[in-house]
Amino acid sequence: MRPSSLKTRIFLDSGDPQETKTVMALLGFLDGQTTNPTLIAKHPDARERLARGEKFTKEEIIEFYRKVVKEISSLILEQSGKTNLFIPAGSVSVEVYADKGTSKEEMTAQGKEMFSWIPNAHIKYPTTRQGLEAAGQSVSAGMRVNMTLCFTQEQAAAVYGATKGAAKGDVFVSPFVGRLDDRGVNGMDLISNIIRMYNKGDGHVEVLAASVRNAAHFMQAIALGSDIITAPFGVLKEWAEKGMPLPGENFSYEPENLSSIPYKDIDLGKDWRELDIAHELTDKGIERFASDWNELIS
Repeated sequence: MRPSSLKTRIFLDSGDPQETKTVMALLGFLDGQTTNPTLIAKHPDARERLARGEKFTKEEIIEFYRKVVKEISSLILEQSGKTNLFIPAGSVSVEVYADKGTSKEEMTAQGKEMFSWIPNAHIKYPTTRQGLEAAGQSVSAGMRVNMTLCFTQEQAAAVYGATKGAAKGDVFVSPFVGRLDDRGVNGMDLISNIIRMYNKGDGHVEVLAASVRNAAHFMQAIALGSDIITAPFGVLKEWAEKGMPLPGENFSYEPENLSSIPYKDIDLGKDWRELDIAHELTDKGIERFASDWNELIS
């Protein structure tokens, strides 16, 4: 069961409901789940279909995604004892299709449709200008959002500005730790810097540590006070098998050969459109998700 002193919510990063069931059994709880086009492409049924040389039509892949998300949502809501009401601890993130040419109008239309699939959805938009515009429109319409592919403090500040007026629990920002580590930069510094920056604000955006690769990432995200962590099956399984330990006073995160990310004093009251939010890894992430999605379609 959940450790009594654990404040961080734990999500599974997966597009496979069977992994949802297994993690729930291992941990005795699960606070939510994040999905994306790449994870849906890894679903056993999708892989089996592709292995037969069969692809999906655009209509079929959307319906496949909807069914997977509904199954995951039902599992998490059933665990909570509530099947018709949204609870913050029962979120399921559903990602819109976006490539470099997708407009805010197209994203918003997709988001509106996906939000209707389940009662506990957060719609994932990329942290780009078009994605932020779509997020602003979505929260104004009463939707919940998860801004993904965040790699800088400026991007996180823009998420804060674009979603002002939203209630706490309605907006997540997902900084990608592992992909920064891959570039020789300490991704956990970004988590720390965003939390420090948000402490000066109204608390309406919650920090969801994403692209968590290992137990050290997981423990440091808890130690830093992340609102949420989303981790793959293997990391959560390892944590469960170790007895779900939490970082103590002597815990120390010591990454090797990673350069630090300095904190920036950014005014959260500044117009977010004035911030420089471009980042190569955001662009590459969008390309990867779009490619994985398009590979499923005939």
